Amino acid sequence: MPSTFSALHVHVIFSTKERLPLILAAWKDRLHGFMTSILIHRDVEPLAIGGVTDHVHLLLRLKPIHSPAEIVRELKSVTSKWIREERLDAAFAWQEGYGAISVSPSNVRAVCRYIENQEEHHRGRTTEEEFQDFLKKVMADSPR
Repeated sequence: MPSTFSALHVHVIFSTKERLPLILAAWKDRLHGFMTSILIHRDVEPLAIGGVTDHVHLLLRLKPIHSPAEIVRELKSVTSKWIREERLDAAFAWQEGYGAISVSPSNVRAVCRYIENQEEHHRGRTTEEEFQDFLKKVMADSPR
């Protein structure tokens, strides 16, 4: 094979500090657009970005040279600075840590739909409940 082929899809989730509802509807789309531009500049393909007031979900197509930890670290750093500089929230911060789950190419469309419908998923469910359900599903689908 003369060139490298990869299909590396990662579902990333991270929260606002203390899971406070800091991401306001008035600027959420701007934030997602800014995240998109950062990722594209780093040669990462964002397939979906969504979330609610206290967390974001991203589905990213990475290249073998990308480190998910470095991509998330930079994304959180640059966006928190941007939010403060744009005077959207002077004390904004992301919570330490994140979740990153690999996604099979056959599940990319389903994960995109899930991310795009975050508002609907959170009607009557807290972020913590959603994350616990998410972890249970991941663990149930993992070989032992």
